[in-house]
Amino acid sequence: MTQKIASLKKLQESGKNIHRLPFSIRILLENVLRNHDGFAVTDDHQDTLVNWDASGTDKDIAFKPARVLMQDFTGVPAVVDITSIRAEFVRRGGDGAKINPAIPVDLVIDHSVQVDYFGTDYSYQENVKLEYERNAERYQLLKWAQQGLASLTVVPPGMGICHQVNLEYLAKGVVEREGWAFPDTLVGTDSHTPMVNGIGVLGWGVGGIEAEAAMLGQPVYFTCPQVIGLKLTGEIPAGCTATDMVLSITKILRETGVVGKFVEVFGDGLDHLTVTDRATISNMSPEFGCTVTYFPIDNQTLDYMERTNRSPEQINLVREYCQENMLWRTGDEEIEYSKVVELDLNTLEPTVAGPKRPQDKILVKDLHASFRTILDKDFQRNYVAFDDRREHAWLNEGGSGTQFVQEATDEHKETLATETTDLRSVKIKLKNGEYRLSDGSIVIAAITSCTNTSNPSVMIGAGLVAKKAVEKGLRTRSWVKTSLAPGSKVVTKYLERSGLSTDLEALRFHTVGYGCTSCIGNSGPLPTHIAEAVDNSEMVVASVLSGNRNFEARVHPQVKMNFLMSPMLVVAYALIGRVDVNLMQDPLSYDPNGNPVYLKDIWPTQEEINQTIKEAMRKEDFKEVYDVIFDGDDIWKRLEAPEGHEFIWDDNSTYIREVPFFKDMPTEPSPLTEIENARVLLYLGDSVTTDHISPAGSFNEESAAGKYLLSKGIEKKDFNSYGSRRGNHEVMMRGTFANVRIRNKITDREGGYSTYFPTKETLTVFDTAMKYQADETPLVVLAGKDYGSGSSRDWAAKGSSLLGIRAVIAESFERIHRSNLVGMGILPIEFPSGESAASLGLTGEEEISITGVASDLKPFKMVKVSAVRASGEAIEFDARARLDSDIDVEYFKHGGILHYVLRSYLSR
Repeated sequence: MTQKIASLKKLQESGKNIHRLPFSIRILLENVLRNHDGFAVTDDHQDTLVNWDASGTDKDIAFKPARVLMQDFTGVPAVVDITSIRAEFVRRGGDGAKINPAIPVDLVIDHSVQVDYFGTDYSYQENVKLEYERNAERYQLLKWAQQGLASLTVVPPGMGICHQVNLEYLAKGVVEREGWAFPDTLVGTDSHTPMVNGIGVLGWGVGGIEAEAAMLGQPVYFTCPQVIGLKLTGEIPAGCTATDMVLSITKILRETGVVGKFVEVFGDGLDHLTVTDRATISNMSPEFGCTVTYFPIDNQTLDYMERTNRSPEQINLVREYCQENMLWRTGDEEIEYSKVVELDLNTLEPTVAGPKRPQDKILVKDLHASFRTILDKDFQRNYVAFDDRREHAWLNEGGSGTQFVQEATDEHKETLATETTDLRSVKIKLKNGEYRLSDGSIVIAAITSCTNTSNPSVMIGAGLVAKKAVEKGLRTRSWVKTSLAPGSKVVTKYLERSGLSTDLEALRFHTVGYGCTSCIGNSGPLPTHIAEAVDNSEMVVASVLSGNRNFEARVHPQVKMNFLMSPMLVVAYALIGRVDVNLMQDPLSYDPNGNPVYLKDIWPTQEEINQTIKEAMRKEDFKEVYDVIFDGDDIWKRLEAPEGHEFIWDDNSTYIREVPFFKDMPTEPSPLTEIENARVLLYLGDSVTTDHISPAGSFNEESAAGKYLLSKGIEKKDFNSYGSRRGNHEVMMRGTFANVRIRNKITDREGGYSTYFPTKETLTVFDTAMKYQADETPLVVLAGKDYGSGSSRDWAAKGSSLLGIRAVIAESFERIHRSNLVGMGILPIEFPSGESAASLGLTGEEEISITGVASDLKPFKMVKVSAVRASGEAIEFDARARLDSDIDVEYFKHGGILHYVLRSYLSR
């Protein structure tokens, strides 16, 4: 090769056993070899990787990614933070132009489109129009950043989902820069960044805080990972999809326990998986709990690169470099893994997951029975079946239950109810017909999320299911809010060329936008008559979506059951309109002549799917779409934005505000202090996700954030979502721990409430925290297992910091959130192994003191926790501070990673 490389082959020839290392570890080793400077990247980092211990180690390593990927929800606060650092640097006499990303950053605006309009040919245009109206201030900031921050590119709204754009266009496989060739690597401010592992690019999600540090030239430090080998054998059987495969893998790996570990895939099953099949698996790494799910580069990778219009020169570079530097998969490797987990793909069956966790796998044939069990267990309702297809009113034949009759007038006013018992049922009368809803009705059916929309097999498959259903005379149910949100415009091109767009639209699966929709809570409102019926009857309705997340209140606050599945099954369930059916045996519906139509009647063969892909997909589509990816539509081009190096803050803005973290920051960090007489702000259970912690989704007038916006003259209709207001800390701190489903054990009230113990008042978490701040009382959080799982939301840590939380004591932490807590100067502490707040007898009413913080702080130090009850009785125990590396300790001493970076700039 003419380019310089950090050669792994030379290490192998020198006697090092590089051939035994997993490919993902080899890439980390190359990164350390190339970036070694003896200070940030040291001999110890290199030795740890050369002598990688499959059984695990507590040694940390350094990683300098080639680039950073952002979406707008996390990208806006990152731009606000860097712009705020630049503003403080300028106030202290520095040159603001020096505060710039040190490596390339791609920011894709994809998280702001909401499904307000659906089921019509004008849905897309109207949703885009509303998106710009709601987000003009945010987009002005990002358009400024496009020219104001060097090395940052912005993909405007309506172009696609960041991970699919990354897979189809941004990912290089191998990078050529300043005379060097090296693996394309990245970190992203979205937890599903590992999707790009499917094309052989090593990358994972980090919090926005950590990504900002990487942008500013800091290495990412983390404990050297174990690598779990996922061995796939066989082929996906007829009737199953890549989605069935990934939902099965999610269950297996969650049960295995892969949090904080790498997963690397091998086995002859890879020979039958396309890059898009592989990416479907890699996308759900955060659902598995692992950092990455890596697929080494091989001939499948190069074939995909060719079909997606990568240049011959780039493809040759990837082949030559990987074969030269021990990064090419042959299938004959003898790699040492920490553990091997196997899955025979031949054993797959049609699968869904839910109702509130991706790892809760349910076979399609068992969903009706599982629904009944969940309804009884979680909602205390005895299931009584009824057949809405024949308008069989079970409750009039002696079944116990509740009947609601809703006359849906123009104003949607009239709702009548009888006594409530068990199963809830609603009969809705409309001008154009009437229908019945009950527990188990599907009100949202969304083909959404890059997990599946990047995969032509399941997207073409969904179109063929629609085509066959239309030919049978079937239509989706009237009460189902349908939507199609492709991950890129390439999808639209091949659906249109195949003629399948017409069939999808006949079933009301019209394109509503190009971005993340229902999967992240941008489902938009339910039709008013359905929303009122659900609320008034407290019905347990469902959503079906082709996404990766279905946590409580995430998809829609009124929808209590959410099931993940393939796009093909989304179409099928929209036809039947309920989840309490056996889709493998029961009719989907009846044709106009009264004949039953079953799933098998409309399910395409793999041969049909493959032939349609061959006819409909063209390399030229990728060129046409991505040649103009940064241009934007006419609205973006007309959007006025500031120019120059300094962004002008508007103190009246309710979207974009300079963050308070850096103002009046002392040049040197203050000495650490012990945490004394802290109060418990929240006492939480297991599996508290960043959806529970971080502000997400919509909010009402009674919330702390809603009251703040009303005080600023903002009407409820203009609240937008928490995600859209991530650039305003005043909104975000009020929305932290405000999830309507969070359960704080120190108060009887569900939702974002806490107790102010001096007066025993029940207040919002924000109001409680502010009263404690006025008292100068530090705060702690008690929690169970897997605290902070889910999306890589930096505001889960930023909001906690602004509320005054000094420490979180949990049984275990999810990787990204633990890092984010440290990055905001909050101390993560783990209970002793096998112990919990409950087993230690804590109620949350105690005053908490933590000693061992002020001096001799080091990685994994044991600290002493004392919990004193009102009676004076003390519960004491030793716990481990989860500062996992020396750099973690440094960040914590500085009050956070960005404070550390700013001080390093000021000292130059």
